Amino acid sequence: MGALKVLVTVMGVLIVAATVTLVVLVVQRAGGGADPMQAAVALRQPAGSSIGGVAAAEGRIAIWVRRADGDRVLLVDPRRGTIAGEVRLGE
Repeated sequence: MGALKVLVTVMGVLIVAATVTLVVLVVQRAGGGADPMQAAVALRQPAGSSIGGVAAAEGRIAIWVRRADGDRVLLVDPRRGTIAGEVRLGE
């Protein structure tokens, strides 16, 4: 009878552990983890540059940069945290 009590207790602990693991996995896959849109990107523009505007563009972020040598739009990939492209204005 003592072995049966131990067996029932061990199986109860396993059920609780499996339930906790399942809940954690569901929350992570449902988007409860880190926000993928938080990315640090260094634009590396010359001194005196300023941001004229920001807009979303097909999964990328378009950043209008005002520079002394001409304005440009930088396309940033927020998932990778890199500059995906650059459009020079007025050339």
